[in-house]
Amino acid sequence: VYGDVLRVKILYNKKDGALVQMAEPHQAHLAMLHLDKVRLYGKYIRVMQSKYQTVQLPKEGQPDSGLTKDYTSSPLHRFKKPGSKNYQNIYPPSSTLHLSNIPTTLSEDFLKTAFENNSFAVKDFKFFPKDRKMALIQMESLEDAVAALIKMHNYRLSEQNHLRVSFSKSNIQPDTLTPN
Repeated sequence: VYGDVLRVKILYNKKDGALVQMAEPHQAHLAMLHLDKVRLYGKYIRVMQSKYQTVQLPKEGQPDSGLTKDYTSSPLHRFKKPGSKNYQNIYPPSSTLHLSNIPTTLSEDFLKTAFENNSFAVKDFKFFPKDRKMALIQMESLEDAVAALIKMHNYRLSEQNHLRVSFSKSNIQPDTLTPN
């Protein structure tokens, strides 16, 4: 959500550590700013600048044990278009997530059930009043929201639609909803 990940290398001698190469330096800065010391899967993650400028891919024929992945041509990149509107919607982690790319035929119950079937307790949900292709969903905790974003972004909703998930600047209000 803070930039396009190009490569990831899990460290061979420190499997709870990894190098993550972002497409642009400012994207790496945003990831450090917003994700350092965030609780995920019961642990606080540390995000800091590496002394390495790039993540090296293993040389042809060299064993890697699947620890290095190249995402350079991933279809999931949010920022590949210059001036993408996604740059205007970058927010710190929060327990409320912004959902978009929702087919107008889907119900609140369908979306809540999709999250619940993936082990996420939904605290609240609200479609945008003027655009049912977007909604806010509130999770029980910040940690749950981070895990839900990881698991549910690109979740297949229909033949043509995959859910887009990001952190929201807004909370769910009983009667009013300010768009992201």
